[in-house]
Amino acid sequence: MKALRHHASRPAGRALLADDVVEFHAGRLVLLLFICGQNSKIRGLTKMAKLDFFIRYPDFFALVNGQDGRGAPVEAAMVRHHYGPWDKRYYHVLAFLEARDLIKVTRSGKAVHLALTKSGKVAAKALVGTEAFAELVAHMRVVAAAFSGRTGTELKTLIYATFGEDVSDRPLGHIIGGES
Repeated sequence: MKALRHHASRPAGRALLADDVVEFHAGRLVLLLFICGQNSKIRGLTKMAKLDFFIRYPDFFALVNGQDGRGAPVEAAMVRHHYGPWDKRYYHVLAFLEARDLIKVTRSGKAVHLALTKSGKVAAKALVGTEAFAELVAHMRVVAAAFSGRTGTELKTLIYATFGEDVSDRPLGHIIGGES
């Protein structure tokens, strides 16, 4: 995963996937904090990752809400980690956002707290207003209404109880929604 400007030397015939671009993930996490956070803050990496799971896997979100999944594509897959769905790129993306003064990362004991800065809120408002993010923003609002009041542990428990075969029963490091 690289910043978009570092893809300039990429051969023209080689596809560039959004999943390969750090700004793609950064934009999603800025929106996640803005829309799903309480006052643009999320307490804990577990909560951030589990909300991100329901954003990135709309069919799993639909199923947990008693609806049929519609076969929505997953743009950026996650892997099974010790505490459920995870993306090893989170630390890279969070550092990217913090270095650009878009988020502030603080610790309270072992817990990591994430909050948008003033600049981060400006960026989030700009993204919310773009057509390119309209579908993602609409989905995030539904996820926020359903889950933003829950803790990361509650969300992890819900995911494990509902999606055992697809998530918790997978070997560590295996892609969720991929081959076992």
